[in-house]
This record gives sequence, structure tokens and C-alpha cells, in this order.
Amino acid sequence: MILAGDVGGTKVELALYGFEHGQLVHVRDTRFPAQEFHGLEEIVRSFLSEREAPEITAACFGVPGPVRGGRLRLTNLPWVLDSRELSTDLGIQHLFLINDLEANGYGIPELKPEQILTLNEGDPAAVGNRALVSAGTGLGEGVLVWNGKTHVPMASEGGHCDFAARNGEEVELLAYLRKKLEGRVSWERVVSGQGVTNIYTFLRDVRGMEEPAWLKERMAVEDPNAVIGEVGELCTSELCAKTLEMFVSAYGAEAGNMVLKVLATGGMYLGGGIAPKIVKTMRGGAFMRAFTDKGRMTELLVQAPVHIILESRCALMGAAAFAEARAAEISGKSVRAASR
Repeated sequence: MILAGDVGGTKVELALYGFEHGQLVHVRDTRFPAQEFHGLEEIVRSFLSEREAPEITAACFGVPGPVRGGRLRLTNLPWVLDSRELSTDLGIQHLFLINDLEANGYGIPELKPEQILTLNEGDPAAVGNRALVSAGTGLGEGVLVWNGKTHVPMASEGGHCDFAARNGEEVELLAYLRKKLEGRVSWERVVSGQGVTNIYTFLRDVRGMEEPAWLKERMAVEDPNAVIGEVGELCTSELCAKTLEMFVSAYGAEAGNMVLKVLATGGMYLGGGIAPKIVKTMRGGAFMRAFTDKGRMTELLVQAPVHIILESRCALMGAAAFAEARAAEISGKSVRAASR
């Protein structure tokens, strides 16, 4: 059995996977509120104790941030993760830590057609590098490098690069955020969950768009981003609809930037939890207009396929696939191959 994990600043999701006929098979998963635990080891023990503990042949955890020498200090939790210490303490011989965008990248080949939504067909026969941009709690960016045989995921911290305003409205947004944040503004401040809220408050407080009483009440007692997404998709509030339009336009612009930076002729994949919840707006045209608006490079972007990852467990699937592959390299025994 393979243990896979998706570690975030607010939650940790763990899952068990097996293999049948060479394909990943989901067994069970559980989400844990990260702040209620002292560390990842405690969460893993709690997960495995929920039912009769299976034999774990390998484990991999996707984590937010750069992993160096199997070690990572989380920014949003007071945890230091070390793959060697976890391996020893949990008694799992093959245990790995990889960046969460790498985990997403390894999960893409495991997806079924119905787990992907295509925004732009582009040239489906094109080969080459692929890009991955995931807007969720933060903004993750990664590259799937084409080596002539397969795509090898590589993480980056590109979401923390400087936000580039493209028009007068975004110039005003940038000025607003520079004042609010007392300095530098990254893409993550605009294209992420916090970005949705930032755009909303900008449109309300600077642009003077109306926030109806019923909407203000919902925003006060519910998850603001969930409210903005739901109401914006239904177009029952001009403020929320405009927020989503600005958000997806910025998302499209940065996704297009990634295609140019890594020459992603093989296409763009959009991960994270936001895009699948606002599919109507993503399909509305603002995303693709910004994505392809690259001057002399426009044709390159028009030919790039663009896909939304609908499967929320993609990172878990990728972590499981990576764990099995690396354990097979080390041990010479492949669980996936044996299942065929």
C-alpha cells in the first residue's frame, strides 16, 4: 500500500493507494486541520490508526516550498519536516518529500479524461514542455520538462515574482495593494484565494462598487471567497462578477507568461482549488483573452492547449505515483508492474 500526503498551511490530506492493472486505485483519505497537531508524524499516526494499519511499502508527501536535501521548514506552520527522520520514526523505509507542484505534475498522467476540462484545444499534437499554474490558498507554479520520452515535473516559486499591471485598472489595484501591504506586491497577492478578496475590497473601497446589505451579511458569516465565487458565477452581484472577471484575467496573463518563460508548447495545466469552482467565468473569455494577449508571441499562445484539472486529489495521486516509482528504482521491485 502507498501512503500519499498533500501538506498545506491549514490542512493536511492523507490517502492510501493501491494498484490494479497498472492503475492507481484510491482506498481511503482523510483531511486533518494542521493547526491542531504538533507535526506531520502525529497526523500520519492518527490516520493509520483509524482502521487496521496496512503495510506501507512507500510514502510521499507534497509540501509547500522548496525541499532541500529531504528537508523543509514550513512557512505557515511551526514544523520542520525531514524525510530521514520521518522514515525512521514511522518505520517506512521508502519515504519522500517533494514540492506540492511537483506532486501535481506527477499526478497529471494519472488523470482520466473526465478529470480534465479543456479551455483551449490549441494544437493537441504538439509536444514539448508543459507548464502548471495552481491558484488556491497560494499561487504555485511548476514546469513539466519534456526529455524526449516523458514529462519530468520541476517546482518553482514563480508565484512570488512581482505582479505586473497591464492596464489602468490593474495599475490602480497595484497602488492599492502596495499601500495595503506596505511595499512589494507579488502575483500571489492577486491570483490566489487572498487575491480574490484583495480584488473584491479594491473594487468596493477604491472603485466604489456597491456591496448590497445581503451580500455584506453573507461575507461576514461565511467564507468570503466561497461567497464571491458562488455569487459571481450566478451574476447576482455586479461586484462579485467583476471580482471574478478581474481575477481570471490576471490568472490568464500569468499563465501565458509561464508558457513564454518555459516555452510550454506541450500545453498549460491549471491546478488548485479555485478554477474548478468558477468554470463558467473561466470559460467566459477573459482568461483566454489575457492568456493569448502577448503581442508578437500571440500565435504561440493560441496554439498552446489549456486544461483545468478538475480532480481535487491530483497532488495525492502524484505523490503516490512518485513514491511507487522511486521505491521501485531503489528496491528493484515495482508494485505497479506487479499489478499488471
